[in-house]
Amino acid sequence: MPDIYQELLKLADSDMYPLHMPGHKRNLESTPLKGAFRCDITEIDGFDNLHDESGIILEAEKRANSLYGADETYFLVNGSTSGVLSALSTAVPDGGVVLAARGSHKSFYHGAYLRHLDIEYLPVKMIDKYGIFDGYSAEEVENALSELGRIPDAVFITSPTYEGKCSDVKGIAKVCHKRNIPLIVDAAHGAHFGLGEGLPESAVTAGADIVIHSLHKTLPSMTQTALIHVSGDIVPKALLKRFLRIYQSSSPSYVLMSSIDLCIKELMEKKEQYVKKLLEYRKRLELSTRDCQKVRIVGTNELEDPSKVLIFVDSGEMTGHELYDILREEYGLQLEMAGERYGLAIITGWDTDEGIERLLKAICEIDKRLEGSKTLKTGNKAGYLLPKKEMPLHKAWDQDTEEICLENARGRIAGDFVNLYPPGIPMIVPGEVIDERLIEQIKGCIDQGLNVQGISDAKTSENKGIIGKREITCVKQK
Repeated sequence: MPDIYQELLKLADSDMYPLHMPGHKRNLESTPLKGAFRCDITEIDGFDNLHDESGIILEAEKRANSLYGADETYFLVNGSTSGVLSALSTAVPDGGVVLAARGSHKSFYHGAYLRHLDIEYLPVKMIDKYGIFDGYSAEEVENALSELGRIPDAVFITSPTYEGKCSDVKGIAKVCHKRNIPLIVDAAHGAHFGLGEGLPESAVTAGADIVIHSLHKTLPSMTQTALIHVSGDIVPKALLKRFLRIYQSSSPSYVLMSSIDLCIKELMEKKEQYVKKLLEYRKRLELSTRDCQKVRIVGTNELEDPSKVLIFVDSGEMTGHELYDILREEYGLQLEMAGERYGLAIITGWDTDEGIERLLKAICEIDKRLEGSKTLKTGNKAGYLLPKKEMPLHKAWDQDTEEICLENARGRIAGDFVNLYPPGIPMIVPGEVIDERLIEQIKGCIDQGLNVQGISDAKTSENKGIIGKREITCVKQK
């Protein structure tokens, strides 16, 4: 059967006139986006329906499933976010309990809010030297479940993490299944896992019940395209389909669906080339920068995902954001994000030799600039302490709130999220108590120029007009 894109081209070249949505009517003169408009349609005869597949979309999903090996695979055109929301809603009943890693993406917390979930956290694990979240072993999840005092409705982990750290998904799945608990893995950044030797195992084949893959992050697919995979008998597949209909657009983009399908076909034909290129690029980056003293690439012996290039500044004279700015402004290299003392680049099998060489040259030159500078030997932070929870997330986020000067917010209950974006992991969650440590952490991130969401310029009369004043949203005191 032809793929979605071929069928779209066939329609575009026909004399069938569109008396239906979208409003551009496939008129190539309507706007400069004529290339996309040529294949942009709604659900019409012969083109199947994402929410009730029986034709070309079903065949395309089966192609994707043949690559990853789940029981069922479904297209996501609202990004991995819609997959996380659907997974949580399916696996955890309204008002239920989920055991999760604190370093979960904000979509997880949004799902917990919508379903009034009670979040229990796995012990927070950090790689203090780099200031990033670590992965989990099966033993750590086993111990957390044993000490919880109640059986959660699901376990939710992120693997790989944004920076490329993996958990023992296979072992954790066995621990969960021993108790008949479903394991949800947010593997948004791991769609390339399992495609060939030298890459970590896919969470799908490792035994997770639901896995979410964001294709556009490391594979050749358009932004907002993703997949959700479901396996086993613990998670009701019909219920998952129901929530996919709820959380996804009722007018899904055929351009995005064709991009998913073309990505899958590309991988089925050329995944060996992709894996070879990715691993070659990664090896070249590590070998060519191994003599750098101040700016170095963290090896895959520490961060297992070869696509994630964490460029660590082992010097007190440059922050991660300064590194980010230098690479962008002086070398024309746009990184994915900046942390306190690192910049994060993403490489794939579709990078170019020229791009990799530019990054190598830049790292080596910046390292030379810092020769003789003072090196900060200690890690970023002495661990990570969870704020005290005073109120459930869903209750706190629905409360009346007020803006409070950050310096005066000690002891108040957060009324909104504060997080660095990317990666979208919360520093504090609604319902948690703001303490001095958090205030200092937020101020430090702002001083470094990091993108802190949830902190605003002064708006209240007592702070308005005061340069440098910042405010945080708190639950109103009664």
